[in-house]
Amino acid sequence: MSREVTPPTVTREDIHTIDDDAFTGRNVCLVTGAGSGIGRATALAAAGNGLTVAATDVDEEGLDGTIERRSELDLDGSIESIPGDLTDDDDIERVVDEAADLGAIKYLANIAGMQHIDSIEEFPMETYDRMHDIMLRAPLYLSKRCIPHFRETDDGRGCVGNMGSVHGHYVTSDKVAYNVSKFGLRGLTQSIAAEGDGEIRAFSVSTGYVKTPLVTNQLEDTAEQRGISVDEVIQDVMLGQSRVKEMMEPIDVANLFLIGFSDLGRHLDGGDLLFDGGMTLTYD
Repeated sequence: MSREVTPPTVTREDIHTIDDDAFTGRNVCLVTGAGSGIGRATALAAAGNGLTVAATDVDEEGLDGTIERRSELDLDGSIESIPGDLTDDDDIERVVDEAADLGAIKYLANIAGMQHIDSIEEFPMETYDRMHDIMLRAPLYLSKRCIPHFRETDDGRGCVGNMGSVHGHYVTSDKVAYNVSKFGLRGLTQSIAAEGDGEIRAFSVSTGYVKTPLVTNQLEDTAEQRGISVDEVIQDVMLGQSRVKEMMEPIDVANLFLIGFSDLGRHLDGGDLLFDGGMTLTYD
């Protein structure tokens, strides 16, 4: 496995802190996929900015690791583990209810995701359904459940941040479920903005390949599917069209979520933060 895509560990110095009156322990940021990768980094960034974090994931051990890292960094905000399965509506409802017990839910970071590599002809529909449930249906249902809590906060405001991708702008082969989900998230983002009247905001963050377990775990499948080596996947597929020849780190993405949630992002409503190193906007 290439060292280049070894998922890094978040340090306190990595976390960008923002002076925002709403970033206090009384306000809750609900983060999905918080057991690893970008979800873990976002939970740590939110706690580093003084928020109370409701961290959910199907991976309970991963959540324990996130909480342990928060303790190691001695961050101002707390992180509470709320294990849950985003394919189960009862679990989604329970996760939101338990998050509300921690304080005023003001921010929702929909980050949980999964990947499967196969052609459309070979793509298993049960896998498609699961990916759709986790990456598109759950963000909608979580938003539906969180928006009433946003309206009950001191200023009646709240924000949903959705983890997009370059694959919500253009697509690569053999990732149909991922592609469809990411395009759909942009529609969800804009729908929330359309109905939120500037009080309930939404935005998405679209990146190229980030150093996460989701990326490292798809290297061999992609190499096999394309008939090339793992190194060629990294250099030609992941970084080939990017002008910036390095992958983002999870904390880089997490910091963007916190900027979007903050007052700095007050005019970011329905928009997409495209941080892809020029991948989708340039060509040779």
